[in-house]
Amino acid sequence: MKFVKSCPRFIEKILIGLIKQKKHKWLFAGVYKVLGYKKRKGGIYYSTELVENQNDLIGRVIVYHERKGRSSYLIGLPDGGGFYVSAITEKKLFVREFPGYNSVIIDYRTLKLIIDNQIESWKGALSNIKGVYLITDTSIGKLYVGSATGEDGIWQRWETYVTNGHGENEKLIQLLKEDPEHQYHFQYSILEISDSKEYMEEREIHWKKIFKSIRYGLNAN
Repeated sequence: MKFVKSCPRFIEKILIGLIKQKKHKWLFAGVYKVLGYKKRKGGIYYSTELVENQNDLIGRVIVYHERKGRSSYLIGLPDGGGFYVSAITEKKLFVREFPGYNSVIIDYRTLKLIIDNQIESWKGALSNIKGVYLITDTSIGKLYVGSATGEDGIWQRWETYVTNGHGENEKLIQLLKEDPEHQYHFQYSILEISDSKEYMEEREIHWKKIFKSIRYGLNAN
């Protein structure tokens, strides 16, 4: 049983979990029966139960859907774009447990799986530490150095990249204007961690100098 945040006017008996992979392609994350819901600040929280006999399909079925509109939920009707099975992979797509701060190297698709599914080992580790991180644009080789010094640390900062793809960074915004799917070229890693906000802000400047990411990379300042 879990709670799922959604739109206040979106009340259904059955929910289908889909995780965006790339343009028009979605990973099937299961069919859930709605047991009830509660109104809380920010919307509706559903209490759900995973329907039986679908474990062999979760993480393997790729659904094709051309999304119409900007709503936070999708309606599975033909006039809403329709949903069609595009492929069934041989192996399930999954996220391994948090490997340690020095071993984090993940692409945008993996980061999105982690954030969307609130993978506990990752959330626990990334929420409890401040740090300097690196985004590599694997299509052009340019680098972006950033720091995460908020209350929920690196998790909070990386969550914004999943939300909008660019984290409000000027040059990343420009890349997404030119190609709305460009975030799928991004790779995320951690350069340094600390409990100190001030120290991480100093180290962010240091790493920018090392990589020359303002002159040659994706940092605007």
